[in-house]
Order: sequence, then structure tokens, then C-alpha cells
Amino acid sequence: MDLGLAGDAALVTAGTSGLGRASAEALAREGAHVAVCGRTRAHIDDTRDSLESLGDGDVLAVEADITDRERVEGFVTDTVDAFGGLDHVVTSAGGPPSGAFLDTDDEDWYDAYDLLVMSVVWTARTAHPHLEDGGGTITAITSRSVEHAIDGLVLSNSVRRGVIGLVETLSTEFAPDVRTNAVLPGTHETSRIEDLIEQGIERGEYDDYDAAREEWGAGIPLERIGRPEELGDVVAFLASDRASFLNGVSVPIDGGQT
Repeated sequence: MDLGLAGDAALVTAGTSGLGRASAEALAREGAHVAVCGRTRAHIDDTRDSLESLGDGDVLAVEADITDRERVEGFVTDTVDAFGGLDHVVTSAGGPPSGAFLDTDDEDWYDAYDLLVMSVVWTARTAHPHLEDGGGTITAITSRSVEHAIDGLVLSNSVRRGVIGLVETLSTEFAPDVRTNAVLPGTHETSRIEDLIEQGIERGEYDDYDAAREEWGAGIPLERIGRPEELGDVVAFLASDRASFLNGVSVPIDGGQT
């Protein structure tokens, strides 16, 4: 399906791995110009090569830590300069450390808030004037944990809910010029899930990776965990005019867990 995104300018924070990268790749396949940022040079270079091979749009891949306000603002500005404007923003972030409530300290909470909430605040604030010019979109990648708390993920369960409050607020404050939505991924085959499984193995919860993966999939009505591209395709759809009357919604992409 042609989503009509060819030639549009899109930005994806933390877009060099996981679901952020899957979203960037989906946008690139539709012909959009795509900018991504990440912290690891090898991931940045690999993502640039992948995006350039997928579509005809231009690619910008830069090093930036999304917990650094100046770097986030600079990333948005660099994207506008490179592409001559900005039409779509996708905010993504790696997950904060796993653990129970009593295993966390104040610094963990402050770090998680900067990573998950303030990174979206800084991106949206800087991007808004450019999005407003062309009737753009913002899509926040969060987690199904905003609706159903997941054991051992107290930071993600708690802090990500602030992103949903922000999305719902911006969907009215930025309308009608900008549409703002969120996606709520369940379990997908990403490095984040691999890390959580490895931590579970260390705690004695699983015998090995394959056993853990099978157990995670068994709890999903579709009896498998998701593929990253399945989320990326929804993100691309939300950015397109095919979703022109969707605003302020949170779309679960979890195989029926919600």
C-alpha cells in the first residue's frame, strides 16, 4: 500500500535499534527522508546503510543521547536543515532498567523520567513550529505497560504513563495542525527483550533463551511475540493521510494481550 509519504521528512529518536529502527525502516520503505539518532556508532552506521537501501529518500544518521536536551534540540534542528523541513516525528527510547520498586533509588527515577518523558517533551517542543507549518504528525512509542503493569518493570510501568498524558494533551493543544498519537507495543523481538530474558535467566526464572521466548509467546493470544516491522508499519500508517482522522489515540500492538 502506498501511504503517500514519499518526499516527506521524518525524524525518529533512538532510531538506530529496536522498535525505533523498525519505524525508521518502515518510513524509508515508503520513500520518506528519514533522520535517526543513536548513541552507538556501529548501530548508527548500520542503520544508515539499511535506510539508504530501502528507499529513495535521503538519510541523516547522527550520534545523540536523548537524555541530553541540547543534543535532542540539535538533532531536530539538524534534521530541518538537512531536509528543508519536518513532517513527522516518532519518539522512541530504550527501556529503563528492570527491577522491583525496592530495588530502585531516586537517581533511577530521575534517569527514567529524562529518558522516557523529557526526551519527548524536548523533541515535541523543538519540532512543533516546523510540524505546524505543514500539518505534521507526532507518534510516541511507549509500551503496553501503561495499561497493564508488567512484573519487574516498575520504572517503565510508572514513568511511561506520563508520555500518554502528554500525547493526549498535545492532541488537543497542537490540533488541528498536528496530529499526536501513541503506539503501545507488547513483546517484540528486540534487543530490549533479549536483555530482559537474559536477566530472567540470571535470576533463575528460565532455563535458557528458547524456553523463555516460548513462555513469553504462550501468554499472547496469537501465541508468538511480535516482529519489529509489524509495529513499524503501524507507525508509518499513523504518519500518513490514511490515518488523517486519528488523533489522541493509543494503539496497542501486542497480539491481543491488552
